[in-house]
Amino acid sequence: MSKYLFTGKYTATGVKGLIQEGGSSRHQAVKSAVESVGGKLESFHFAYGETDIFAIVDFPDSASAISLALLIGSTGVVSLSTVPLITVDEMDAAAKKSPSYRAPKG
Repeated sequence: MSKYLFTGKYTATGVKGLIQEGGSSRHQAVKSAVESVGGKLESFHFAYGETDIFAIVDFPDSASAISLALLIGSTGVVSLSTVPLITVDEMDAAAKKSPSYRAPKG
């Protein structure tokens, strides 16, 4: 399983829906959506300021994460950003690799 950080900003319509349905309803809707593609909602938080929602989710593959992001984004009531999270072991493995690259001549 891979972890992803989802951040979201509600539109005015999304805020109206949140006020009408409440936070628990939105949390349950996200949890159900995550589970419908084989994922697990690790944490879900509301915030105020630049970002309204923070969620950390485990998914079995990137296609599952992308499918959820597409579904939520298609509603038009929240602007969503998805960040793949990297484990310490993955970072260590990446740091040990030696890619070959030639910068463009300028």
